[in-house]
Amino acid sequence: MSTSLRVSEETKAILERLKREDETFDELLARLATNEQPINVGAWSEEQADHAREAVKRSRESFER
Repeated sequence: MSTSLRVSEETKAILERLKREDETFDELLARLATNEQPINVGAWSEEQADHAREAVKRSRESFER
């Protein structure tokens, strides 16, 4: 079975950078989905949440370069 997913050119470029040479896009998405750990909402202090937000912001900015 095959399914098409529509993504922006920006998202495609990000996925291409994350994809390993010997990996299909299906394998990449499966890897990203299984490596993602659920976040327990409310488990962080406000300081920890601020730190995480800053880390996410820096990470996103690094992809824009």
